Amino acid sequence: MSYTPAEDSFLLVKQIKERARGKSVLDMGTGWGILAETAIKAGASSVLAADINEAHVRYCQAKGIPAIQSDMFSNIQERFDLIVFNPPYLPEDELEDAETRQLVSGGKQGYEILIRFLKEAKEHVSKRGEILFVFSSLTSKKKIDETLEKLHYKFECLEQEEHFYETLYVYCCR
Repeated sequence: MSYTPAEDSFLLVKQIKERARGKSVLDMGTGWGILAETAIKAGASSVLAADINEAHVRYCQAKGIPAIQSDMFSNIQERFDLIVFNPPYLPEDELEDAETRQLVSGGKQGYEILIRFLKEAKEHVSKRGEILFVFSSLTSKKKIDETLEKLHYKFECLEQEEHFYETLYVYCCR
């Protein structure tokens, strides 16, 4: 089972098209590779897709996208000019099966995986690099903002989009 690209992915696609040219790009949690593929088409100098799921890595590699299996940054040593992440960000729902939960749940509160990513990403973004990520209003925006401040990121909300039951936010941080 894999997360099918949806509104959150497409919001990031738009930002990647504007920012990837000539940059080294890491697509963390790549899934189907749509963000990595967008970076390649936008003229990135290099692209690496990473995912914890071996099937996703093989899928990306079969499409010609350089990809590695990694639990966050566990198998990544280099720094990147642009790191993109469409994390699972919804609060845990006990009614979901384990496989679905792994795809959509960011932890008990919904933000735990994103916070782990933000802590680890600091060591992998270049000096003038950027990190793009998306999350939902169903996750605590206040907690994300507080975490970014605590980690000394400069950040801005590039876009927000209203949906039936949530607002999606695209953040850029340095």
